[in-house]
Amino acid sequence: MKKILFLLLFSSPLLTHAQLKIDVSKQFELAGQQYEKMLASHPDLNKFPQSINPDGTPRDMKSDWWCSGFFGGSLWYLFERSNDPKWKEAAQRWTMAVEREKTNTRTHDLGFMLYCPFGNGLRLTGDTTYRRILLTGANSLATRFDPNVGLIKSWEKFKDRNGKEYTYPVIIDNMMNLEFLYWAAKEGNQPRLAQIATTHSDNTIANHFRPDGSSYHLVCYSPTGAVEAKRTHQGLADDSPWARGQAWALYGFTTVYRFTKDAKYLRQAERIADFYLSHPNLPADKVPYWDFNAPGEERDASAAAIAASGLLELSQYSQNAKFYQQAAETMLVSLSTPAYRNALGENHNFLLKHSVGHKPAKSEIDVPLIYADYYYLEGLLRYEKLMGK
Repeated sequence: MKKILFLLLFSSPLLTHAQLKIDVSKQFELAGQQYEKMLASHPDLNKFPQSINPDGTPRDMKSDWWCSGFFGGSLWYLFERSNDPKWKEAAQRWTMAVEREKTNTRTHDLGFMLYCPFGNGLRLTGDTTYRRILLTGANSLATRFDPNVGLIKSWEKFKDRNGKEYTYPVIIDNMMNLEFLYWAAKEGNQPRLAQIATTHSDNTIANHFRPDGSSYHLVCYSPTGAVEAKRTHQGLADDSPWARGQAWALYGFTTVYRFTKDAKYLRQAERIADFYLSHPNLPADKVPYWDFNAPGEERDASAAAIAASGLLELSQYSQNAKFYQQAAETMLVSLSTPAYRNALGENHNFLLKHSVGHKPAKSEIDVPLIYADYYYLEGLLRYEKLMGK
């Protein structure tokens, strides 16, 4: 995500390699060629690249879709790496296309939608217009926090696979939107926003995790904050570790530690990382199956991209730095091979293939996904800066 402050952490490498195992320049050059074609095929700023439909046609979504900020964010990463004004201009257009969502109080995903494009835009340009939009959006996100429950509400309701309905569902994905609140708390002098993020983090630690360090996808709460059920929506089963959910958790708690410097969040991030990396069903190339309890089924490149980027930040704080760096490097090396990396013109010019969005709903199975591209580019930038190249 976006990093008003974060990429500064990579100005001084912790460890260096004699030679990078990934040709980052080559990967960004190909990404630029692919996204030039993506831009040419998307002249309408109301149709955001998302994935590919089962019939092979592009799947585009509106700005209120939770992934609408990732394309603009990726364009900012292309500008950051190249300093080419064409990417700045494209990033500005696709960033402002999401502005209308700054007052959207119906979603918990404003961190993805706003902080990915506007946060990167502010970091790279200093445009104060982006700052104003971000502060408005952060306060919109905060409306979804109920102090009686102590968590940010994900959806208005959730019906489980047995048909039982719950009215205060909270998904692990929410951890990825807390960076937005911490940033806004500091930038806008609104400590209440940081307290919301911290309370959400603490209650997530208390209720979302199993003894082995893995996360439930979804916890349903009563209006008083009591846990009513622990379920999955996108995973294989309620008690299985959905791969992307584990990546969200790893990345999210690492970010919380960056802002709070509270060691309990670092320990939590390490627990999640160690579960992820030591799981017997994690393939040798470290690109996981879509669910850790579904070996032999589809891989999820998006989970690997998110985890790789998160591990590179985690390595900046942890005594297990070398282990986490090497794991992230393996993931990025794998994602940069033809096994996962689209060739120019392939799959409508998304960068990565073989991701899984929502298999239980038979949606986005073994396809490119726009957020896989975003975290892949972010991971490459972090990798290159960390290794001091």
